Amino acid sequence: MGRCQGKQHFSHPHMLKLIVDPPETLTCNACDKSNISSNFYGCNSCQYFLHENCLNAPRFLDQSYHTSHHLTLLPLPTYSSRSYTCDACGTAGNGFSFNCAPCEFDIHMQCALLPQIVCLCKHHHHELQLIFESPFDDENTIFVCDICQDNVDLSYWFYYCVHCDFGTHLECAISKSVIQQEGKLASQMDVVD
Repeated sequence: MGRCQGKQHFSHPHMLKLIVDPPETLTCNACDKSNISSNFYGCNSCQYFLHENCLNAPRFLDQSYHTSHHLTLLPLPTYSSRSYTCDACGTAGNGFSFNCAPCEFDIHMQCALLPQIVCLCKHHHHELQLIFESPFDDENTIFVCDICQDNVDLSYWFYYCVHCDFGTHLECAISKSVIQQEGKLASQMDVVD
């Protein structure tokens, strides 16, 4: 542990201290990812750890993809199953989420912070826009990811070039992206006090 003062986080009753060069791999309680190449804060006695970015995520967001209500950051799902299905990527989550209780809308914290535009220079010559709803009129449209060649579930978010009808899964675009525009969704966020 580092010798810093520590930080308090709403999700944990104890101060979280900066962890410098941990002897083992740690997993973030917020996003379930490891501590590789990221600062971590934690409470060793409780084995509770957060990436610095997760620790500093805003509590409330107003977003263009969910205009009905603001979204609240929750440390645990409020459902009896203790899990949720992310409305952005379609995968299960049991850690932190941005939630709208009246709409039963939940997204992973990392999905809320996806870049609005990515560039896949080796795969496509135009920027790809993050799409929240299917751009196709026919709901029976089958769309194939131009990176991995698997079907894209059009009820979830994906990256798309409308000019070329080129699209990818979220994870395919992020893993192949060389430039993520600084104008992220995060910059479009209105943080609610």
